[in-house]
Amino acid sequence: MISKDRKTKLITCQKKLGYPFKNITLLNQALTHKSFVNENNRKYKDNERLEFLGDSVLDLIIGEYSLKNFKNRMEGDLSKIRAALVNEINLSKISRSLNLGENIQLGKGESLSGGHNKNSILANTFEAIVAAIYLDGGLKKTARIILPLFKTDLHHLANTSSYRDFKSELQEHAQAKKIAIPDYKVEKETGPDHDKIFEVTVSISGKIVGKGKGKNKKEGEQEAAKEALESLNIKQ
Repeated sequence: MISKDRKTKLITCQKKLGYPFKNITLLNQALTHKSFVNENNRKYKDNERLEFLGDSVLDLIIGEYSLKNFKNRMEGDLSKIRAALVNEINLSKISRSLNLGENIQLGKGESLSGGHNKNSILANTFEAIVAAIYLDGGLKKTARIILPLFKTDLHHLANTSSYRDFKSELQEHAQAKKIAIPDYKVEKETGPDHDKIFEVTVSISGKIVGKGKGKNKKEGEQEAAKEALESLNIKQ
């Protein structure tokens, strides 16, 4: 039985999603974490099974759209584009834009530890929401609701190379050629603590093959690896 206060929250959530549920208990389940169920003698269903289904539905929706709209992209590129979008960081960002965190039912301990804003919980909840919409309204309606949340980033990724993991590509090249593993080194850090710039080099067998800059070490390494791939004339 869903309380009156809970129904009010669910109605607000539906409006934010832009989808009115025929079966509102599906939405409630999608917004119920296992910690809440464990503290309430399992009177409720948690969202883990929905999360499992939502992950597959999301992959299908993004995959089908990409296949139809990015006809010049190979399978490997399409997989990388989808992986760059359907991940914990991006899904948690979308969850925050939908205010899902404030509507998740959590156990007291999980709530006190900041669970309403944890990336993992927010991302899993979004996948559960996708499954709930799918079970309630079918694939076409789910795609109509979900795709607008991804379209801008999808087209940006498809028209740039920002979906590529240059470090992994350089590593694969080194392994295929049986040469030394790429070695990354932060050469310099400039700027104030809140706005540092990292200058990074990558070497193979002691020879610098790429340089890069970024707002963090990881970003600098990616840029260095990108330059290395270009200098080695490696196309992926």
